Amino acid sequence: MAQRRVGIIIHGATGRIGSTQHLRNLLAIRADGGVLLRNGDRLLPDPLLSGRNPAKLKALAEANGGLRWTTELDTALSGDDEVFMECTASGFRVPLVERAIAAGKHIHIEKPTAPSLAEAVALAGLADVAGVKHAVVQDKLFLPGFSKLRLLRDAGFFGRMLSVRLESGWFVFDGTLQPGQRPSWNYRSPGGGLAFDMLSHYRYMIEGLAAPFVRVACLTTTAIPERIDERGERYRVDVDDSVYCVAQLADGIACTISASWATRVRRDDLIQVQIDGTQGSAVAGGHRCVTQALVNTPSPRWNTEAGQESDFRTQWAEVPGIGPFGSSFRLVWERFLRHLGEGGPCPTLWDGARMVQLAEACQRSSRGEGWVELPALV
Repeated sequence: MAQRRVGIIIHGATGRIGSTQHLRNLLAIRADGGVLLRNGDRLLPDPLLSGRNPAKLKALAEANGGLRWTTELDTALSGDDEVFMECTASGFRVPLVERAIAAGKHIHIEKPTAPSLAEAVALAGLADVAGVKHAVVQDKLFLPGFSKLRLLRDAGFFGRMLSVRLESGWFVFDGTLQPGQRPSWNYRSPGGGLAFDMLSHYRYMIEGLAAPFVRVACLTTTAIPERIDERGERYRVDVDDSVYCVAQLADGIACTISASWATRVRRDDLIQVQIDGTQGSAVAGGHRCVTQALVNTPSPRWNTEAGQESDFRTQWAEVPGIGPFGSSFRLVWERFLRHLGEGGPCPTLWDGARMVQLAEACQRSSRGEGWVELPALV
């Protein structure tokens, strides 16, 4: 048994995702002795913080025990660190990953992997030709609520699956009365827009919980056309902030997606998935999951003369904790490190391209193409 250091360049380390999700969980893995492989070896992550702001990098490095950091990406890529993690603004990801692939680094990046399907496919092919291992972050399926939903599916709880409904979003202020809760790049091209930012999540979530996409029809809109950025300057929003989809999944399963940054929440979580089947239904958010089996399904009555008598929420049973559940980003990193060390399963840049494929198909549909098919990429 041996311990092996795995140097990981985190480009965009001082951003919210880089610092609070990727770095924090890599350090937690290291503090617990690394990732254990089947042969008894352990992989110990050794982060190298990379970015543009030396003051922020130095502060983050010192706050976490004196980590390595650099503002010179080319210098980092020429070193002996094995992995390149890219988690900056998504519109500028492709050339950075191309440089890392050319330097022989293994790739683990945030979604979307590219701003277009053609670029995402080319990036996956480039990584294959270079012979490097590559992966895209898919964290949402590891959240407790969706883990419970997968358990129900695997146990056959739903019977024949009929439909999937995903609802997501909240109201993001435009900066007039209150500051916006999302960075302004989310509302600008290249790289911004709800379709490319969130449909990349929704594809792997829905396919991981139900079935593959076959085709999609969609409306994308810009509900709030002007916003105020971090410098107090007003700007035009040139990307979508709301997406409404109808999709056909394999096995005849119907699917709807409603997602908006201009809606107010009246559901149990910011993202919620409902699956209906012949034998039962379940609704899950990030942490809770409730079910209603066929034998417990009531027969509600419609009465135009009086209010609804049924309290529908009380007619569902909560799935108990089956954990303990760890951080979803930690589980993502553990899966990738095992993939690196012993070839275990991991979503690749080809899966990242499929995520981009759905976003692009929805935008094409919204421009007037109607139903758009989603053929296999490889």
